[in-house]
Amino acid sequence: MASRLRALTQRTLTLLTLSTATAAGASYLYLNSGPAYPQTTHESRRPPPSWSPPPRAAMIDALKRSADPKRGEDDDTQFDILIVGGGATGAGVAVDAASRGLRVALVEREDYASGTSSKSTKLVHGGVRYLQKAIFELDYEQYKLVCEALRERRIFLQTAPYLSHMLPIMLPIYKYWQVPYYWSGCKLYDLLAGKENMESSYLMSKGKALEQFPMLKSDGLVGAVVYYDGQHNDSRMNLALILTAIKLGATAANYCGVTSLHKDPTTGLITGARVKDYIAGGEFDVKAKVIINATGPYSDSLLSLSTPTHKPIVRASSGVHIALPSYYAPKGMGLLDPATSDGRVVFFLPWEGGVVAGTTDEPYDMRAHIKSEGEKDAYLSGDDILPRESEIQWVIDEVRGYLSGDIKVRRGDVLSAWSGLRPLISSGAVGSTEGLVRSHVVKVDEGGMVTIAGGKWTTYRAMAEEAVDEAIEVRPELRAKARKCQTQELKLVGIEGWDRNMFIGLIQRYGLHPEVAQHLSSSYGSQAWTLLASTTQTAALDPHRPLSAPYPFTHSEITYALTHEYAQKPLDVLLRRTRLGFVDARAALSALPDVVRVMGDTLGWDTRRRDDEARRAEEVLRGMGAGGQVEVGTPSSVEGWSRIGEVQRSVCALFGFCSPLLRPFSGAATYPRALFQQGEIEAMREVFGQYAHMSGDSGTDSEPGLRLGAQEQMKMPVSMIREAVRSVAGLGYAYDGVRESDFRYVLREAGLSDSPEGKGRRDVDFEEFVEICGDLKDVSIAPAVSKKSVQRRRIPVEKSGGGI
Repeated sequence: MASRLRALTQRTLTLLTLSTATAAGASYLYLNSGPAYPQTTHESRRPPPSWSPPPRAAMIDALKRSADPKRGEDDDTQFDILIVGGGATGAGVAVDAASRGLRVALVEREDYASGTSSKSTKLVHGGVRYLQKAIFELDYEQYKLVCEALRERRIFLQTAPYLSHMLPIMLPIYKYWQVPYYWSGCKLYDLLAGKENMESSYLMSKGKALEQFPMLKSDGLVGAVVYYDGQHNDSRMNLALILTAIKLGATAANYCGVTSLHKDPTTGLITGARVKDYIAGGEFDVKAKVIINATGPYSDSLLSLSTPTHKPIVRASSGVHIALPSYYAPKGMGLLDPATSDGRVVFFLPWEGGVVAGTTDEPYDMRAHIKSEGEKDAYLSGDDILPRESEIQWVIDEVRGYLSGDIKVRRGDVLSAWSGLRPLISSGAVGSTEGLVRSHVVKVDEGGMVTIAGGKWTTYRAMAEEAVDEAIEVRPELRAKARKCQTQELKLVGIEGWDRNMFIGLIQRYGLHPEVAQHLSSSYGSQAWTLLASTTQTAALDPHRPLSAPYPFTHSEITYALTHEYAQKPLDVLLRRTRLGFVDARAALSALPDVVRVMGDTLGWDTRRRDDEARRAEEVLRGMGAGGQVEVGTPSSVEGWSRIGEVQRSVCALFGFCSPLLRPFSGAATYPRALFQQGEIEAMREVFGQYAHMSGDSGTDSEPGLRLGAQEQMKMPVSMIREAVRSVAGLGYAYDGVRESDFRYVLREAGLSDSPEGKGRRDVDFEEFVEICGDLKDVSIAPAVSKKSVQRRRIPVEKSGGGI
């Protein structure tokens, strides 16, 4: 009997062990399947069949034919669906409708992805913070949003894998009680994704966390939790959707805006729209059975054209991001600050060779975005929405709180900054937008126009499917023509013949630098073969030379953007075809003359048009690079930019003089500590001599303007640095943007203290004073201000008001 019991127990234990191991293994595979990448084959070594989209002029002709009175009610020319808006949602709707066999048209008032869709956090995610809100606020809408986004996340990564990838994101933990809290939250995130999960989250010790992310603040660090989400190239993804819709038979045109809607006087249903071509000029009618409004934050504007008594449904929210140099974060690991000073979250992510940090969430008054009454077009373009300095400084301050104390987070290291408008669905209340759910709504107005608004990049496909389904319900005659939704399995342009090793074939065939080849592969997919085949290399000119070293964007991409991707303006190339302006606005400004020259030669611009386009692009790039919009009335450095080339820039570099507006952005690929103006060091030396005393001498009545040898032995009390900096500013040098918090930060990082009870050294020598001035410029707003034409004078030592 005992032997039977032992055998039974052993058998039971064996079965339990095997079943547990099997379940654990199945669960691991279930939650760690990751995205499916295309199989590597011999075919990927060779270019796939080349494809080029029709030119823009052919698109305009197709739009005009739809309302040609000579053709009457010809279904071969009339569109089934006209989509207004060429951002993520509008492009997704075009792909969905065209893949179902419907005749589709799309018009976009500006460039594709010129608004919110190019200014995102670059994440493909379910939303960890939305899950937190769903649990603690018992918010079912937030829970549904997370579940939907997690389902769509995997489809997104498989739709265009060359534009998206998995990214591990670290949540640093500084309290022991937070370990189970964050770990259980991330595990719930994995479980909600189910079979759509990418990789399972895991705990990380303090040592391992610092090994993976050495820039992280170590004081008080307990450990970290790492979870996985997706990342993508947003404007390139948007463009891939547009090109895919065109390949499927859709007609699309950028820089074509709707100015009015046409209605059937009998039924009251919308039958088409009046469209203005902002490139070629002129207006024309487009006839369609259904119009889908996918204009994002401008949805209410188009709804008002249909129904003048319409009440707004969208509340805009501004989200600001900044781009920092690559040394701020490791290449393969992101960071999430889950609890900022005001309760929001900040992402800190590697992207396109740099680091993106953000975002803010502030209500945006669309009335501030309206042009003057005399102008027909209601709203400014998405490029006119520039970040406020207070928002940039908030992101910088939050980043400082999570990085190691030996890393100086400087305002001068902000290479680019941008602001995008989230089209949030209004709850009817006023005030903060941070609590509004990022869900979407599909609305049909009395004229039969379908509006799709809200949502986020990750859920664009599901939103598009729902909008097209609703359009088919509005016009039942489309049911017999339309197939079921195809987009869950549809692959975008650029995936045919692409795999992760395709860049090696580009290197071997065209002799490209590996970084350039990887950039082309990850930005264009298999269309990189078409790009390279369309360029001509000569002994005097290499088309694959960089637009601005050390970034991998090349001159060949300018021409390709014009001939294959519908770029019409310099910002289309610098911001949305390449991402140079988002990675480094200074580098984009240095590349602007070449872009204007190539575009002018290709599109036949005269000198006036070239100067106008250059001036407009300079305004936006300066707004992104300096944190404020350039005043339209100020003299511009772009007069005659069409004639600036390599020779002029070489002369500037050789002799050290350039236009005052250009100087701050020269040397775009480097990160200078400070940009001192001519004579500024001498001014600092004079001021230092007035406030300093001989080392070891406690007196302050030293003779000012001492010779250099004596000055090397002099020290300035830390308590006098404020007055000294104010004195330098009084000589005409720019320190007006220095905040008290910036001053405290610089002193703390330098190990100095100006308070009696504080720890740290109490005086500095001249070289340290120069370094402090440079750091104050770097961490604060440091606009380039020309030195005032004032006589050099000795500044009195007595205190003056104002300043820091």
